[in-house]
Amino acid sequence: MEEFRRGYARLCAAPQGDVLRRLREPPAPASRARLDLAALGLSLDTCGALGRLLPGAAPFAEVALGDCGLSEEGAKLLLHGLCSNTTVKTLDLKGNNLRTMGAEALGKLLRQNKSIRSLILEWNSLGVWEEGFSFFCQGLGANTVLQRLDLRNNQINHQGAGELAMALKQNASLQELDLRWNNIGLLGGRALLNCLHSNKTLKRLELAGNNVPSDILKAVETRACSAALSASEQAMNHNQDRQTILDETQNRTYILTKEVLSLKDEKTKQFLDLMDTIDKQREEIARSGRMSAARASQLQEALDEQHSIMNSLRAKLQMTEAALALSEQKVHNLGELLNATKQEQTSMAERHFTELQQQKQEGADREGKLLRDLSAASDKNLLLRNQVDELEKKCKVQQDQLFQVKQDLTNTTAELKLRAVQAEERLEMEKKRFKQSLEDMESLRLKEVDHMAQHIEASERSMQDRIQRLEAIRIALEEELSRVKAAALTERGQAEEELIKVRNQARLEEQQRLEHLEEKLRLMTESRDEAQNCCLKQKQMVAEAQAKANQLSLHADGLRRRLEELQQDLNSKEEEKVTEVNKVKVELQEQIGHLQAERTAQEGLREKIAALERQLKALSSNHREALLDKESEISMLLEKLRMKEADISRMREEEAQRASFLQNAIMAYVQGSPLGTHGSRK
Repeated sequence: MEEFRRGYARLCAAPQGDVLRRLREPPAPASRARLDLAALGLSLDTCGALGRLLPGAAPFAEVALGDCGLSEEGAKLLLHGLCSNTTVKTLDLKGNNLRTMGAEALGKLLRQNKSIRSLILEWNSLGVWEEGFSFFCQGLGANTVLQRLDLRNNQINHQGAGELAMALKQNASLQELDLRWNNIGLLGGRALLNCLHSNKTLKRLELAGNNVPSDILKAVETRACSAALSASEQAMNHNQDRQTILDETQNRTYILTKEVLSLKDEKTKQFLDLMDTIDKQREEIARSGRMSAARASQLQEALDEQHSIMNSLRAKLQMTEAALALSEQKVHNLGELLNATKQEQTSMAERHFTELQQQKQEGADREGKLLRDLSAASDKNLLLRNQVDELEKKCKVQQDQLFQVKQDLTNTTAELKLRAVQAEERLEMEKKRFKQSLEDMESLRLKEVDHMAQHIEASERSMQDRIQRLEAIRIALEEELSRVKAAALTERGQAEEELIKVRNQARLEEQQRLEHLEEKLRLMTESRDEAQNCCLKQKQMVAEAQAKANQLSLHADGLRRRLEELQQDLNSKEEEKVTEVNKVKVELQEQIGHLQAERTAQEGLREKIAALERQLKALSSNHREALLDKESEISMLLEKLRMKEADISRMREEEAQRASFLQNAIMAYVQGSPLGTHGSRK
């Protein structure tokens, strides 16, 4: 640090005492590789000396030059020196009002420097001139090492955002980009959103507070006025501006906290609604389980009855051989039918199972999204609180700096009295420059008003198109809902009809079997005497028939279980359809809320347009009054001219009369003289 101070004193023609004192101070243990010249007001000579000392391997990893009041030339010299630096990792240039030349120098720095990882450019004016900012964006696109970029409060409009989006498509190293409190607007936001599809390294993008166009004019006016003041007045005004900016940031943080709380309340309400729907679904599932249990008990009773009938039939079947053959044939046919129905039911069950898994996965994804949104909102709240703490710390530091500045002012009053004559001459020159800058700002303001009117018209057209598209989407969704409901009703009706058909068919088959068996029993009573000789042979056949009957009963049990599972699947399908309909309704309500918010934004834009039209009308009325005054003055001047011409003509007539009188008098005198009489005699 001592060698750096000596080099500064040697290279600078007029070294600044504040800079020398800051370089002479011993660094803190945590900032041994830090050059901190923040809030010192660096002159052009100091910037040139620092620009010659910083190239190469300077002994600093961090350079803090915030609120130094750098001029365009000074910033250019400093940044030119940093282009070939290889040790600086962090560069802080906030609050220096960098514009065209500063933006071009920063673009050159980003293109050539290979060591800077973090660049802080908060509270500048890089977005005022489009050409300089486009050069800066080209440098950002060519950079390969920068990881963090802070561009808060830089008056960047939607065109500048488009240039940034093109740069982000080419950049492959930037991870954090802060664009809060600019004037990006709707078009710029869309451009940045589109560039994220191709950029794979950007992890954090801040876009809060980008719809306040009045702050741009205020910032430009305050900075233009502060350029004409002396060094002490400039420092005081700069601190006052900081205080107003801190108040505005506190108000904005308060509004943001309110919005975060409202979002939390909405998320909690949505979570409670989801829990209620889940509880309802669980109750419906329990109810369906009870119904299925009751059905199972009924089916079990029917099975018990059938088992008793089968036992009685077994006792009777021991007497007949022909009946066993017929029953074997029927059993074979029934086995084939059961296999066919089994295959169909297994395919249906697999399809239902896959659909249920998909729907469960979708529900889990939606719950995960809600939890992620809640965590993001809490993180934002913590970030806002941290920012408020940082701003309070900055306020305390700035108050200490104000006290030091007051002491310095008391020490420098004597020097200022000696330089008063030179300051007055400079003030006259600065007044001329200030008048010229005011004229330039007025022309810029007129251009920006025209541009804003065109932008508002384009945004209105785009919002109308978007509203029409959203209405078409809403109509299509309603049609899809109606179609889904109709399809669900038809599927449910078909399933119920199939169940009724299956039940009727089973009942008919059982009745036919009973009638057939009763007829066989009558025949068997008649042939009982004849069948006693063949009992031994038929016992073996009966054992085989019993085994086959057991297999058939097992198949029947499996079919009943599958029927119960299908019934449960149908009930779950109906419940899921009801939940999907409710979710679609909620999404439609959210879209309607977004549309209403956009409509309110359009109404605000219309009010702004009406205010601008009223201003134009007032200007036109003033212009008309001035024209009328001028016309009245012209008419008065014309009347005065007529009076003057009349006076001139009267004076000419009087002079002609006098001349004629004189001529007559002369003639009379000549004729009355002796010369006249002598001439007449001759």
